[in-house]
Amino acid sequence: MLKEGDKAPDFNAKDQNGNDVKLAELKGQRVVLYFYPKDDTPGCTKEACSFRDADDVYKSKGIRVLGVSTDNEKSHQKFISKFQLPFDLLADTDKQIVEAYGVWGEKSMYGKKYMGTFRKTFLIDGDGKIVKIFEKVDVSAHADEVLAAFGEK
Repeated sequence: MLKEGDKAPDFNAKDQNGNDVKLAELKGQRVVLYFYPKDDTPGCTKEACSFRDADDVYKSKGIRVLGVSTDNEKSHQKFISKFQLPFDLLADTDKQIVEAYGVWGEKSMYGKKYMGTFRKTFLIDGDGKIVKIFEKVDVSAHADEVLAAFGEK
């Protein structure tokens, strides 16, 4: 289980346009790596739109926002287009990132158990170290919580 102070697991994933995104290549940048269950669902849309609405502040502070789900690139393209999301979404279709970050596991809805992605956010500093983990996410106010945790609010 990852904890604050740990080195963030490196990854190489495709964004919505098929471009490679490697954490190691983002060294020197602060990164918000937020995991969410599914594109274009109510909670995930609220969370994505909270980051969208704060995008100018994030960019001005040099903070890179990356969303991660197990949806494919085409699904991400539709989600981005529908809600004008200005940041990249990573397609973790092989579940390597969700497993490395410990956010893939058994969930339950209406008494039915299934495997899925837990909503969790990792703040990573310019040295690749995890500085904050949000275990519980308020989807409406999350972008502001993240900025405050980076000391930017």
